[in-house]
Order: sequence, then C-alpha cells, then structure tokens
Amino acid sequence: MTQVVEIPVWLFVLVLLFAAVTFASHFLFPSVRWFFRRRLERAVARLNQRLTRPIEPFKLARRYDMIQRLIYDPEVTQEIVNYAHEHGVPENVGFEKARTYAREIVPSFSAFTYFGLGTRMARVLVRAIYEVWTGPRNDAVIQSIPRDATIVFIMNHRSNMDYVLVTYLAARASALSYAVGEWARVWPISRLIRMMGAYFIRRKSRGALYRKVLARYVQMATKGGVAQGVFPEGGLSLTGRLMPPKMGLLTYLRDGYDPEGRDVVFVPVAINYDRVLEDRVLIAAGKRGDRRFGARVSVVVGFVLRKFWQGLRGRIIRFGTAGVVFGEPLSLRSFGPEQPVEALAGELMQRIEDAMPVLMVPLVAQVIRTADAPLTSAEVLDRAVIMSGSVREHMPQMSSDEFSQAVIRALTLLTRHKVIGEKGGHWQVCAGEEAVLDFYAHSVSHRFLESRD
Repeated sequence: MTQVVEIPVWLFVLVLLFAAVTFASHFLFPSVRWFFRRRLERAVARLNQRLTRPIEPFKLARRYDMIQRLIYDPEVTQEIVNYAHEHGVPENVGFEKARTYAREIVPSFSAFTYFGLGTRMARVLVRAIYEVWTGPRNDAVIQSIPRDATIVFIMNHRSNMDYVLVTYLAARASALSYAVGEWARVWPISRLIRMMGAYFIRRKSRGALYRKVLARYVQMATKGGVAQGVFPEGGLSLTGRLMPPKMGLLTYLRDGYDPEGRDVVFVPVAINYDRVLEDRVLIAAGKRGDRRFGARVSVVVGFVLRKFWQGLRGRIIRFGTAGVVFGEPLSLRSFGPEQPVEALAGELMQRIEDAMPVLMVPLVAQVIRTADAPLTSAEVLDRAVIMSGSVREHMPQMSSDEFSQAVIRALTLLTRHKVIGEKGGHWQVCAGEEAVLDFYAHSVSHRFLESRD
C-alpha cells in the first residue's frame, strides 16, 4: 500500500487534469453559478421596478429545463407516439426528433443581453437611420391593459428594421419574444437572437410533430405571461400593402387560451417608413414571384458599420421618419376564443390598417402617382395639404411652415433615392422607378378614396 508507483509524466498530468475538472464541477462551478445567478436575480428585480410589465419567471427559466418540460408535455408525448406509428420507427426515435425540434425553438433569454446590449444597439442603430415618431396614445394603450394579461403585439412587416425598431420602443415596457425565420439560424447571429429571447420557426418540412412542439412552446409562453411580437403576414410585404395573414401562430394562441387563466390582449402595431432599406429587393422578389431576397449579409453588415461610423463622427444622414402607432387593443376573452381564427386575424389586420401612420414620403408618393401630369413643387405642396386634410390625426402634428418643409424634405429624400427627378421645374418619376413610388404610396393609399391602383 505504501510502495511507490511510477507513471509517465503525461499520465500524471492527465490524472491531475481529471481531478481538477471533477473538483470544479462538484464544488467550484455550482458555487460560481449560484453566485452569478443570485446577482442576476437581484439585477432582474431592479430592472422589473422600472418596467411597465415586469419580466415573467417563465422567460427566465433555464433553457434546459424548458426543453425538458416541452418534450415531456402530454400533448407532445402523444404526438411522438403518433409520429412513431406513422413512420414505423421506435418511440425513442420520435422522442429524439421532438428533442431536436425543441432545441431549435426554445430560446436562451439573457436579461443582460437584451437590456444591456440589445436595446442599446437597437437605440443607436434606429437613431442613426431614422427620426422616430410614435403615436400619441401608445403609452396610454399599454397602460390600459391589465397587468395580469399576456400582451401579444401584432405587427405589419415592412422591413427587417421592424425587429430593431419595436425592440427599441418596447424596452420601457417589457422584453419581447419574437418568432424569426430560418434566415437567422446562422452563427453567431443565432446565438445572439436566442439570448434576445427570440425563437426560430421552420418555413419548410413542418410535420405534425414539429407543429405540436412549436404550438406547445407558444402556448406555454403565453400562459406564462411572456410578451410576444408576431408578424401575421409571415414575411415582408413585397408591394407596400398589407398582405393576407397566415393563421399558424394565431391558431396556436387561440387554441391554447384558458378561460380560467390569463387573458390574452392583442395590440395591433402599425409600422411605416419614409424609406424601407430593402425596398428594391422586395419589389424585385415580387416581380419574380418568389421570396428569394438577393441582399448579401456582407452588404447589410457594411451598411450597419457605416452608420455607426457616421454616428461616431457626428455626420449622421438619416432616411426620414419611421412611424409606429399602437391600434385599439383586442381582448381574446372579450372577442371570444370560440370565434374562427380567420375572424380574429381579419379584425387584427383591419385594426393595423386603421392605425397606419401617414408619413410624408408615402403621402408625397401618393400625390405624384395620382397626378395626371408632372407637378411643380408648389403644386405638390398644395395637393399634399388637401390630401392630408382627412388624415391629419394619423400624422405627426406640424404647423403650416413645418408641413411645407416636410414636403421639401420628402421630395429631397425621393430624389436622393433616385425615385423622382426634377425637369423643367416639374417633378416626375424616373424611368423604371414607378414600382418604387407605388411601393411607398401603397402603405397609405387605403386612406384616400381617389387612390389609383
């Protein structure tokens, strides 16, 4: 027992390494995790004091625990059995398939990443690109919703900036959980998005088992009071108009509603821009009849870096205004969860359309596209004044002089974007850019009876 045993140096080092790892995993790591988790809990408690709607415990649950809870859910378990029977495979194969889906879907929310990094980056980026105008009743709309209800923001989808813009604006209220497509499942973007609380949705290969796992996650999050952001159109608008809604997520929300539990309150969110960064890419996709967007990641990253550099140098060149208006909330309990989901979707899309802000570039685009001949600057102003008479409540409040200056800025923005040009003192659409002008006008054309389609 006391004899000396000789071993190679490499084996001795390996034994020490295993011993160190064992000691750390059993004694050090749990203490470190407990230490940081306690600090995190205190930080979240302080954060919740300034949020209109505090972060719910469900959102702070460990990702591993959430995955386990999801795959052992009775409804998911039954679907695993159905999957195994349908495909002629053992149930453990279906179980592993469900685990894979759950790992894809469940986020790993980090309050520090969301409020410490994400919202600050969103604020800097949004302010570097746009002047932001919010509806005068936005705060009142949020304040009117019961604290024990789950809020679901239902938004039209104009640009990928929608995520950034609404994250920035909602930071004072709560942390939003978005559904994002497969485009974001690229490392390291996917890691950051998960930490921001977003969950991924497959656009293809969506079998019954996948749909059940996704549905149960959405329903659990809703029952847990997690504020969510949903784009019912399912993708970016290719024409500037609202697109028909898709029923998937709305169906999950309605089917998971518990009359004895929390109410679900939908908040319609209407988003509009003086400049949509992807406008020509979207229009080209619409003409082709597909949704293959040709923008490269390198181009997007380069654009963002240039904007940050302009901000650092104090030479920010903005693309006009981004407007966000909250429409009239809709309580699922009051609307009736037994109503067809198509009726629910139709009502929400109508409320988004009713709340759509009228910004100056879309208004000027509508003026120019409905004119029978090229207009002078004075004629554009006169028609804009007349046309705006019926929609002033949906526009930023301006004096007469401010309105005139805003029309001039809109003409300048459209000129800089090479959509219109001045020739002989008259404004006209540049050759081949008619679709771009229509794209902006379509966002507000529903407000004018004289619109030309």
